[in-house]
Amino acid sequence: MSTITLDQGRPPALAAARRMSSWQFWGLVLVVPYLLIFLVFVIYPVGYGLWLARHPHSYVKLVEDPIFVRTVLNTLVFLIIGVNIKMLIALALSGFFVQTRSWIKWLSVLFILPWAMPSIPTILSVRFMLNPDWGVVNSLIFRLTGADGPNWLNDPLLALTCAILMHIWKSLPFWTLILIAGRLSIPAEQYEAASVDGASNWQKFKFITWPSMRTLYLTSTILSMIWTLGDFNSVYLLTGGGPADLTHVLATLGIRYLRLDQVDLSMASIVVAMPLVLPLIYFMMKRLSK
Repeated sequence: MSTITLDQGRPPALAAARRMSSWQFWGLVLVVPYLLIFLVFVIYPVGYGLWLARHPHSYVKLVEDPIFVRTVLNTLVFLIIGVNIKMLIALALSGFFVQTRSWIKWLSVLFILPWAMPSIPTILSVRFMLNPDWGVVNSLIFRLTGADGPNWLNDPLLALTCAILMHIWKSLPFWTLILIAGRLSIPAEQYEAASVDGASNWQKFKFITWPSMRTLYLTSTILSMIWTLGDFNSVYLLTGGGPADLTHVLATLGIRYLRLDQVDLSMASIVVAMPLVLPLIYFMMKRLSK
């Protein structure tokens, strides 16, 4: 009886707040399967992998492997050189594609195709084109110069360079679109006022475009680095980590150890990538929180 008295004495607004609305109910129904899939297919595999890589001797063996040292260097080259070149090109192309000429609009459709196409056929087609014996690239070099072209994927430096260029070519349209959206959000009146004042194109970029896009550009660069750490296709489909496992990155090194039936080293190679990923995530979330 006292319980009924308390419920009757509760304010109507509080009683309504305690009841779950239909939107909240169906939202919960839709979220629960996602959480179950996340637990089964993400949390459990990651936790099991960490459990396999729990022994310190796995990391000792990993560091002593010269392939691992080369892989870390390759990964840093990808992050420092590849990502920054890609984002600088995307910044420049975003200024080109915001122009309103019709032929530029048609060119933008062709430009976005490498990103829209699946990775397997596009990257494998480039691999066939780079074949030293019958590939299109060396055949063209021979017809133009009369000399044989290089063995692109059997030289470690050339193979890594081709993998970086493949990564840039495949993901460049996406980041260009992101920066185009940033440019389009800048009011056109600012550029018109700058033109009236006699500002050059460089001055417009320096004092209008870059201050407005700086946060977007830096956030996109950090996010691109995070995604590049997990870019498996660009290296594995093009070079397979060769020649002699000298073009592996951390995203592909685990497959090498799995083929050698060294599961603990495979999991350890994934775990050691965390010191690179976590600071990037921290800085990105810090910038977004501002």
